[in-house]
Amino acid sequence: MILVDSSVWIDYFNGRRTAQTDWLDSALGKAYIVIGDLILTEILQGFQRDRDFKIARDLLLRLPFMPMVGKEMALESAMNYRRLRKNGVTVRKTIDVMIGTFCIHHRIALLHDDRDFDPMVKHLSLEIVDV
Repeated sequence: MILVDSSVWIDYFNGRRTAQTDWLDSALGKAYIVIGDLILTEILQGFQRDRDFKIARDLLLRLPFMPMVGKEMALESAMNYRRLRKNGVTVRKTIDVMIGTFCIHHRIALLHDDRDFDPMVKHLSLEIVDV
């Protein structure tokens, strides 16, 4: 099971070719890719044109959906954020700690293109997709 971060999806929908978007393009329809509420929001909020929004929404809603937030994940995320801070790491975006924590908790590999996840790999055992 793989969760694709919005950093990859946004590049994908914008037609930007990276190792991660190439991996995603080849894996769609073959790998078990899930989407969660936080990532769905991050992706869809950026569309300017209604037509593009609807196309992306329809594509993303075909993927298996998992709710990512709630009391348990909020508490685990706060603990992981504090753990990273104790290791001298300040993550720029709290939502990235929540996404990373979700993946760690559910043992889901993360495909990303965002340096905020690197300390989570090192200090929290976040599993990532190697591209």
